[in-house]
Amino acid sequence: MSHPETPSASAAQAQLTLAGMALGLRRVSVLLPGIVVFAVAFGAAASAKGLSLLEALLMSALVYAGVAQLVAMELWRPEWTWGAIAGLAFVTATVNARSILQGASLQPWFARYPRLVNAFQLFVFTDANWLIGTRYRAEGGNDLGVVLGAGLCLWIVWLLATIPGFLLGSLVADPRQYGIDLVMPIFFAAMIVPLWRGRRAALPWVVAGVVALVVAKLVDGYAFIIIGALSGALAGAFLDDAA
Repeated sequence: MSHPETPSASAAQAQLTLAGMALGLRRVSVLLPGIVVFAVAFGAAASAKGLSLLEALLMSALVYAGVAQLVAMELWRPEWTWGAIAGLAFVTATVNARSILQGASLQPWFARYPRLVNAFQLFVFTDANWLIGTRYRAEGGNDLGVVLGAGLCLWIVWLLATIPGFLLGSLVADPRQYGIDLVMPIFFAAMIVPLWRGRRAALPWVVAGVVALVVAKLVDGYAFIIIGALSGALAGAFLDDAA
């Protein structure tokens, strides 16, 4: 059996090993400082909005939506109506809609595993371990432990870092003040480079980025995320048809 560090493309069987989980943890470790600061910022925002520590921890543990949790805190109200709840649900669903395309891109890999395993690993599925998994698969890897290990590590760190954020209050309420909001884009850029397949394959990335920037300038809110992603997906589909 091949080692997760030098995966074999010929391995077709479903694998889920501790070695794979350890590899996922190592690959995502570079992101942990940024994740800690973002989680601290969420904890501080939750405290400022009047949530209890238990409520903040439950949101981090059960919702576990990263940026969407910070967006939810921006829209949080002391009193709620059904309209306000629907509005919050729509905005956070829009922010997280990218996960639909991310999950679909890895479905041929995930489909080999039992539903219970997939349910658990999708619970801790994030942008970071999606990209780690995508790159790992492109290298010929087949061990789902890489995705699961990275996601589980991020979930634990996010949950634990919510506590000091809540207790410290507004000390780190805005990650942009420290440039921490650049951690994820830099990480994504570094991870995507080895996936380069030439100018033609890069066109959907360019389309998605340009459309997202234009929509962000023209439309308030977070619609640019899903519109940009769908535009890139459509561009990729047309390229495949034309090939």
